[in-house]
Amino acid sequence: MSYTVAALYRFATFPDPDAIAADLRARCADLGTCGTLIVAREGINGTVAGSAETIAPLVAHIRTLPGCADLDVKYSTATSAPFARMKVKVKPEIVTLGVDDLDPASQAGTHLGPAEWNALIADPDTILIDTRNAYEVAIGTFEGAIDPETRAFRDFPGWFDDFAQNLRDQGRTPKIAMFCTGGIRCEKSTALVKARGFDEVYHLKGGILRYLEEMPESESRWQGDCYVFDERVAVGHGLTLGDYSTCRAVACPIPMMPSIYARPMGQGCGRIGAKLASRPTPQSRSYSFSTPASARHPPPLSASCAPRPANARGPRTPPSCHCRARRRSANNG
Repeated sequence: MSYTVAALYRFATFPDPDAIAADLRARCADLGTCGTLIVAREGINGTVAGSAETIAPLVAHIRTLPGCADLDVKYSTATSAPFARMKVKVKPEIVTLGVDDLDPASQAGTHLGPAEWNALIADPDTILIDTRNAYEVAIGTFEGAIDPETRAFRDFPGWFDDFAQNLRDQGRTPKIAMFCTGGIRCEKSTALVKARGFDEVYHLKGGILRYLEEMPESESRWQGDCYVFDERVAVGHGLTLGDYSTCRAVACPIPMMPSIYARPMGQGCGRIGAKLASRPTPQSRSYSFSTPASARHPPPLSASCAPRPANARGPRTPPSCHCRARRRSANNG
C-alpha cells in the first residue's frame, strides 16, 4: 500500500479546542488514518498519513474549521505506515515556544519562495538562522546557517536574546533569514524576532520540505538530509528517503548500516545524544555567533556506533548516549 502523508498547520482562533479535537478523533478513527494532530486555541498542527482516499476528506474537513480555509499542507508519500497509531492532542500551543503575546498570524516575517530565498541567503549581509534543534541540524542544513544548538524550541528565545544583544553591541541591524522543517516554527520565531525590534525578517515559505520538493538539486543551497518527525527519519531532494535510521536509545538520527549488521534495540548511537549531554544548559552556555552549522556536521561516529555483526557473541556495548530520551510529537515544524 502507498501512503499519502500530509504535513499541515494553521494559526487560527479556536474558541473550543477540546470539541474540535473530539470531532477529529472520531473522524480519524472512521477514516483509519495514522499520525498526530495537535489542537490549541491558536490553531492546528500535525502530520497524518493514510490512503489518498482517506487523507483528502480529512484535509477538506480541517479546512472548514474557523480560520483554516488557507490551511498550509505539504504532501509526500511513503511505502509503509509512517506512524504506529493516530493521536489527537489538545495543548496550550501548537508548537511550544513559551512566549506570551505573540500573534504569528499577524506578526510573522515575510514569506519567500525557493528562488527568492536563494537570492536572499546569497547576500553576505544576511544572517541565516536554523531554528531547529541540534539533532535535526546535525544531518543537514543550509550553507552558512547558524546553529543555535538548542535541545528544544522553547530554548530558542533565550538564545536569540543573547544573539540580539551581541548584534546591538556591534551596532548591527541586519536582514535576518530563518528556516525550519515545514514552516510552523518560523511563523513563531520570526514573530519573536520582530517583537525584539528587528524589521527585516524573512522565512522560507513551506519550510525545508517545500524547498527540497521544488528546488532542483543543481540549484539548491541545501546540504545533507532533512530530519522529519516520522518513521522515514530523513528525506533529501525531491523528498526521497534519506540515509538515516533512528537510534532507539534517544530517538536521534543515525546513518543507515549495511544489512549484514544488527543494531540492538536500545543501544545508543553516541553520536548526537552525547553531544547534547555535554552541552551546557541554556542559562549557562556561552554562544558562538559566527560558526556555520554546515562547517560542523556530521559529527564522527563514536565507538558504540561501530557496526555489530549479527552473529556477534558476548555482552553488548552499553549505550554511550547519556542524554535523557525525548518524547517528540510528530509535528512538521
